[in-house]
This record gives sequence, C-alpha cells and structure tokens, in this order.
Amino acid sequence: MPNPSHRPRRTSLLPAPSRRIALAGGVTLALTALGRAALSQPRAAQAAPLVAVAASLSQLFAELAAAFAARSGGQQLRPSFGATGNFARQIAQGAPFELLLAADEESVLALHARGVFADPGLVFALGRLALFAPHGAPFAPDAMLADLGRALAVGAITRFAIANPAHAPYGRAAQQALVARGLWEAIGPRLVFGESVSAAAQFALSGNAQGALLPQSLVLAPRMAAGGRAALLDAALHAPLRHRMALARNASDAAREFYVFLQGAEAGAILARHGLSRPDLSRPAAD
Repeated sequence: MPNPSHRPRRTSLLPAPSRRIALAGGVTLALTALGRAALSQPRAAQAAPLVAVAASLSQLFAELAAAFAARSGGQQLRPSFGATGNFARQIAQGAPFELLLAADEESVLALHARGVFADPGLVFALGRLALFAPHGAPFAPDAMLADLGRALAVGAITRFAIANPAHAPYGRAAQQALVARGLWEAIGPRLVFGESVSAAAQFALSGNAQGALLPQSLVLAPRMAAGGRAALLDAALHAPLRHRMALARNASDAAREFYVFLQGAEAGAILARHGLSRPDLSRPAAD
C-alpha cells in the first residue's frame, strides 16, 4: 500500500540541457533588469559627496546646492558646516571630505603644502564683515565702530559676540577690526566666543550678547534682518576675507562638478545676493 506521507518527487518536464538554457536565460534577464534599474537611478539617490563648508556660507549653501542639483540631474551634496580651522585640522587627520569651502586662504594653502590637496585650489568668493545690533542694543551699528566705542566707554556693553579667532577667519577679522579701532582691550572681558560665526550670531539673536561682528552673508539672512540692524564695516579695518576652495585627491566626479559649478555665473549671482563678491577667476589659482 502506498505510504500517504510520501510525496512524489517533482521533476521538470524539460530535459537537462533545456533546463540549463532556461536557467541561464532567466539569470540574463534578471541581470539586464538590474542594469536598466541602475542606469535609470536618479543621481539624487546615488552617493552624495561630503563637503566641508565654512559657517559663513551656511545661509546660502542650500541655494547653491539646489541650483547645482537642477543643472546636474539631481545630484545631491552632503554639507557639514563649521569653523574653517576645525575643518582643516579634521582633513589633515584624514576626515573624508571631498571638497573644502574655506573662509580664508591660509587653511587651504597649508593643507596643500602638506600634500593633502593636489593643488592650491582657487579663491571663489570675497567676504565682508558687518556689525550686528539686535533690537534693543545700546549702540547703533556703523562702519567704523564709533557708537560701539561710545557704548563701551559708558559701560553699556556687558556681552559682545565674535567667532573664536583661534579657528574662525571671521573671528580673526573681528579681532583685527576691534584692535584697529582701539577697542580690543576694553571689550575683551565682555567677549563671548562662538565656536563658529553661526554660534556667535545665535548669541546675539538669543539675547546672550548685545551685539556681534559677523559675516555680511549671515546678517543678510531673513532671520537676522528681522532680529536687528547691521552695518558693513570699513574693509580697511581688517585683512581681506578671501574664501578659497580645494578638492581632496580622491574627490568624486560629483565633487569635481560642483567645484566647477562654483566658478560659474549662476553661482556667482547667488553669492552676490548674499553679500559676497566674485574675485577675478582668470588669475592663477596660487595667487
């Protein structure tokens, strides 16, 4: 009697050679489908290059990234915002940034001298420093810090914010401006240092500082404009703020495309709307 628990073994109706052909054909079709899917994958879903971005560019970077995505078929970027000096140290220690957008030249040129960057890159923007006075501040912003000096003299300033000059180029420029106007010693005990210019701006907006020296690119942002008044500093009060960029040796094609995009007219127009001017890009990169 047949065993009811026994199940007959299934056999293919195709002879062995035909089964092999069918199997191979199925694999080929599957691989072809996968290949088509990969080719049709939008660039936005592919790996996005990691870009180190000076905090002074944080308010405008989204606009730059969106314009680049529109031109490149949706290619995305992964920005990290912070102080240029901190990024330079991280990159020297092997951080996987593919592109550095610095707020100065020295950081980039030092990395190139150490062999971290294959070339010195180029200056892509020129920044300006501004004096920001939140609503209710005991001084009015002006180009020569005159009213800030008056407020300091009568003891009206108790807290004033700048980015840390040790690693933030705009913090160094702020220090230079205060020294140039003879205010550094008087304001020193009242200074609060932000880890970056973004942190210094937040001190002023939150009421933790009565004013701040900040990049013009930040004070033009709607949130800052709604929170107080600002005046562009006389450029003679500090060293030029020359934003230099450079690619890592192993930068991806996407990072290189963005590097080229930043040199174009569309990027230049975005920078100009946010208070940065365009240098003469026809000059040699090492200038």
